Amino acid sequence: MKDFLEWAKPGSGEARLASLLDPSAFPRHIAVIMDGNGRWARKRHLPRVAGHRAGVKSVREIIEASCRLQIRALTLYAFSMENWKRPQAEVETLWGLLQHYLHRELPELKRNGVRMQVIGRIDGLPASVRDDLDMAMVETAANSGLQLTIALNYGGRAEIVDAVNSLLARARKLDGLFKINEQILSEHLYTAGLPDPDLLIRTSGEMRVSNFLLWQIAYAEIFVTDKFWPDFCTMDLLEALLDYQKRERRYGGLSDSTQAPEPDPELVAVNGAESTADAAAGDRPSSSLHP
Repeated sequence: MKDFLEWAKPGSGEARLASLLDPSAFPRHIAVIMDGNGRWARKRHLPRVAGHRAGVKSVREIIEASCRLQIRALTLYAFSMENWKRPQAEVETLWGLLQHYLHRELPELKRNGVRMQVIGRIDGLPASVRDDLDMAMVETAANSGLQLTIALNYGGRAEIVDAVNSLLARARKLDGLFKINEQILSEHLYTAGLPDPDLLIRTSGEMRVSNFLLWQIAYAEIFVTDKFWPDFCTMDLLEALLDYQKRERRYGGLSDSTQAPEPDPELVAVNGAESTADAAAGDRPSSSLHP
């Protein structure tokens, strides 16, 4: 946090918001659905590709801010399995932007101690993209800072299916002599080793999770902003964190304010005596209004 305050311009909105945050209560893992690139471009009468290019700037800024805030893990939903339905030219442009980003930003990622990994059905990506991703993961593997996870060719249902198939293969080797529980299934997901997201951010105002980390976000707090991804900046990230810290995470239990209070021993004693007296009175014949 000290690093962030030194990085933020004194007196700026970022510095003011950051001063309101409690670093000890930061989410361990932030997941982001980066949505709205195309609509951002259409609003400006630009081709969709311009929106994707502008979105890269937000990726760079949010990664750097997360590093300086000492967030433990950041997962970005970059390309879903459904995105293959888009025009081929747009898809190819997305891969080109990703490769350009990796080559340009890798030195900065390394300087910031970022450790990068990719989740999804990676075998379905173009070979040149896989090579560049492998290079980035190898060169950042020894870093101990922000765990940056990029979801590519990713689908939450597909992830669960792949985990189940992995467990079935294991069961066949062991003649089926093992039971599956939540922990074991989690260990076979793409995100094994990462804490579940505490905070899910979605841009563009859409109220859905779009098949993203379906298992992992069971108890995530969700923050939705109307801003399109290319407009999402450090200020927006800080506002999401501030909103997150105002919430009370109960995981299905009760909040402290709604817990039943401990009974007062003196009142218990008085009420007990009254109950005993009432019971004794009930044992005596009552006067009757009937003959």
